Order: sequence, then structure tokens, then C-alpha cells
Amino acid sequence: MTHPLETDSSIAQLADLFHLLGDPTRLRIVLACLLTPIAVSDIAAALQLSSSLVSHHLRLLRAARIVKSERHGKQVFYSAADAHISGVLADML
Repeated sequence: MTHPLETDSSIAQLADLFHLLGDPTRLRIVLACLLTPIAVSDIAAALQLSSSLVSHHLRLLRAARIVKSERHGKQVFYSAADAHISGVLADML
């Protein structure tokens, strides 16, 4: 019997997700977004990274629907895309 995730496209999507989260910097950024929405500048300061590098990683994470963004005035705040992402990462820690 074949598991529903054993299709080629499902495996490829899962591999892409793990590849994204396999990067230590991206994983640290995602973890910073779990508790509360956080601005790019605050992530950069907390992780001691440049804002441009954080923005680059957030663009990739947003495209993969791992994080979501919400604009408040001139700032963009990032948070986990949904509770499922938070739960999966919390279970892994």
C-alpha cells in the first residue's frame, strides 16, 4: 500500500521544505517568528545579521509559505504562516 505522501511531487515539496529549514540562519529566523510577529530590523538585531540578509531569507520562507508578512505603516512584521508550522517546529525542539 502506498502512503499518500509518496507521490513524486509530494516528496519533492517535502524535500524543498527540509532544504529551506536545513539552513541554520533560516531556521533561526523562523524560530524568531514563532512567538509573536516581529519586524525585519528586530530579527536582524536579535540574530546579529544584516537586514538585507534577513529580508532575503524571509523572501524564500514566505514563498514556501513557512512565514507570512503583515504591513503596519512602514514596517513589515513576520510570523509563522499557521499554527501547524509552529507546532511542527515546537515538536522538533
